[in-house]
Amino acid sequence: MPAVLEIVGVSKDFRGLRPLRLQQLAIAPGEHVAIIGFDQPSAEVFVNLVTGATLPDAGTVSLFGRSTAAIADSADWLALVDRFGIVSARAVLLDQLDVIQNLAMPFTLEIEPPSDDIRQRATRIAAEVGLAEAAWTQPAGTLDAASRARIRLARALALDPAVLLLEHASAGLARDATTSFGADVRAIAARRGIALVAVTADEAFASAAAARVLTWEPATGRLTDRRRRSWFGRRLG
Repeated sequence: MPAVLEIVGVSKDFRGLRPLRLQQLAIAPGEHVAIIGFDQPSAEVFVNLVTGATLPDAGTVSLFGRSTAAIADSADWLALVDRFGIVSARAVLLDQLDVIQNLAMPFTLEIEPPSDDIRQRATRIAAEVGLAEAAWTQPAGTLDAASRARIRLARALALDPAVLLLEHASAGLARDATTSFGADVRAIAARRGIALVAVTADEAFASAAAARVLTWEPATGRLTDRRRRSWFGRRLG
């Protein structure tokens, strides 16, 4: 079975201090990987490359065994990007609407009120991501950062993606909330049997969310596995 994501020799100029470089990365189906070292601008570029929204200047990005350079048209791209669930602060929540209305939006635009069937689907996913039932009827804009992060997670999971892609998903969370959120993200991905790729600056979140934690070196594009060991079997890094 091909990797869900494979990156080889990628470089992308985004008018930062240096181009975004990634030497090599492969994510197997169902694998959970976190990458530490991306700031917000480079993380956005990474997500755009990974989803095929933009093409690298050099190198290849392959999704499910297919190069993003082979995407034929917008319909082809939309079919591909639907296989990703993206958790990002850039995903807009409608603050004046309640949680269930926000979670109904991936399924329908008829949300005032949503039908019984859509409401049931929205409540199931709200419960799955750990949103307290008391919050379901509250406007999203009145909730704390941890609850809003879980709304974004629920939205990303709504259409049953093959890959959960997280872009600084724990930003703004307290330390205890970060760890519990990361653990829940990992458990949900494992239960669903889907791959997880998290780009983050939060080491606690990375360790909680992923089995494999990599550190990105911007100057070289290398990814260093924190589980590497010395000759004597001691854990390094």
